[in-house]
Amino acid sequence: MFTGIVAAVGRIETVSPLGDANAGVRLRVAAGGLDLSDVGIGDSIAIQGACMTVVTLEAGHFDVDVSRESLDKTVGLAQPGRVNLEKALRLADRLGGHLVSGHVDGLGEVVRFAPVGESHELRIRAPRELGRYLAYKGSVVVNGVSLTVNSVSDGADGCEFSINLIPHTVEVTTLNELAPAKRVNLEIDLIARYVERMLSASDGVAKPAI
Repeated sequence: MFTGIVAAVGRIETVSPLGDANAGVRLRVAAGGLDLSDVGIGDSIAIQGACMTVVTLEAGHFDVDVSRESLDKTVGLAQPGRVNLEKALRLADRLGGHLVSGHVDGLGEVVRFAPVGESHELRIRAPRELGRYLAYKGSVVVNGVSLTVNSVSDGADGCEFSINLIPHTVEVTTLNELAPAKRVNLEIDLIARYVERMLSASDGVAKPAI
């Protein structure tokens, strides 16, 4: 589990194929300011919002293997570049964002990214199937960053939602590289997922005694 509070911006330095075109890749990641002193082989680190397992570890660097399935369902992991990093949540940690699984639910497309006063407005079009999980003042993860939804509008081509980004968030994450037409990794709120399941369950299913 994660919180969606980016701990550091690192960089994917190399992308090495693990086999043929249908196989995954190994990423060598420079950790930037991420403290790796308490990280071991097999630990989880979120990269651009996608949970990955550390397979090798060196001073200031770590490697992860990314499956073809993950590459097909995410953006920002198939080429060198800056990435948002967060280590897995410990039970004693402060929950600054919201509960995040590190499993990307779908890809969104940036519609607008522009200054508004001292902040930035980020407007994203999400797939229709994710729209029902987005709510005014609810939570969403964009490229690994926990954010608050300011408005939601459903349309024939998807669900458009807006976010207000304070200067600090723009400065310390890779969201400052966004522009219209760029795609982003989205993870919907974990609680919304369970609420939908409870509401959609058949009445014929036995319910536990209280």
